[in-house]
Amino acid sequence: MKSEAGTVLTGGPVAGTAAGFLPRGAVAIEGGRIAWAGPAADLPGDYSGWPQQDLAGRLLTPALIDCHTHLVHGGHRAREFEMRLEGASYEDIARAGGGIVSTVTATRAADEAGLMAQALPRLDALIAEGVAVVEVKSGYGLDIKTELRMLRVARRLETMRPVRVKTSFLGAHAVPVEHAGQSDAYLDQVCLPALRAAHAEGLVDAVDGFCEGIGFSVAQIERLFQMAQKLNLPVKLHAEQLSHTGGCGLAARYRALSVDHVEYATDTDAAALAASGTVAVLLPGAFYAIRETQVPPVAAFRNHGVPMALATDCNPGSSPMTSLLLAMNMGCTLFRLTPVEALDGVTRHAARALGLTDCGTITAGLRADLAIWNVETPAELAYRFGFNPLHQRIYGGIR
Repeated sequence: MKSEAGTVLTGGPVAGTAAGFLPRGAVAIEGGRIAWAGPAADLPGDYSGWPQQDLAGRLLTPALIDCHTHLVHGGHRAREFEMRLEGASYEDIARAGGGIVSTVTATRAADEAGLMAQALPRLDALIAEGVAVVEVKSGYGLDIKTELRMLRVARRLETMRPVRVKTSFLGAHAVPVEHAGQSDAYLDQVCLPALRAAHAEGLVDAVDGFCEGIGFSVAQIERLFQMAQKLNLPVKLHAEQLSHTGGCGLAARYRALSVDHVEYATDTDAAALAASGTVAVLLPGAFYAIRETQVPPVAAFRNHGVPMALATDCNPGSSPMTSLLLAMNMGCTLFRLTPVEALDGVTRHAARALGLTDCGTITAGLRADLAIWNVETPAELAYRFGFNPLHQRIYGGIR
């Protein structure tokens, strides 16, 4: 790998700067950081003598950020996919040991080496599309030892690949079969103790939950959030995906980093999220895979100024997707985002959804996490699907 210290990237368009899109921009990087960014014609003399890398007309953007994944898990659920297409109901699949139960079983059975071996190809697919930061959740262990094992593997991913990983504790993802019908007991005996243990090991960057009729109630999630507050951990929430439960309102009261899915969010929710500074993370992969018809209230989010992020939601059940570029296209095609909104959704707003302030835009002082694309405009990134135009990824000034 070659260091980009003391290098100027120029000769092409630049997106994601403080000034927006620059038809002909320049970016100076030194010591793994962005030293200067702006129109090429305004490049200060201090940088004019530095070695230059010619973009040759290619688009330069911030490196991408996948702010919602379940990247670490055991097994797959391809047979369930097949069963549904053969006419099986959700109940049929559950009786056959499928659904989240099958993923919990496979994840509990895998050791750290096994989980790592399964996670790395998923991570490599994201990195190959210019991703430099990935959020990874627990939530398929649903017992203390496996939840911690998942988070340990997530932490180790960034020692195995040139990528940053932010972890989210998702013990309140579902109720395991051994606690069926006893969700409060599960919280008391497993979820909250697992959170305390994971925090004690330094494994948790944020606390997440699944607030839904088939998940946990607002009151139960609030207990989780109260524990997170005691541990000085930020919160986020899967909310309003399948129905409106009040999760957005709860998240806004706790100034959550993000609320994710949000198909059933309302205008009132949008106003509350705007006031709390919470990011709405849209997950079109899950929307597509489960054939949802309720579209997130994008217009309300725009009207109230709610930042919108996009992510893969990579998981074995409802979004077995490892392409953030595809998520951009889906965000535009299914949710009617503009290409600029889509790019912001996987850069600046995705960074905000993870509480990161040192990346996501091409701004002096931030990390030199950049992507060079064989396209000329952000619209080209979002309009294609099944095609990867990445020319080069620069991670912390290293290419």
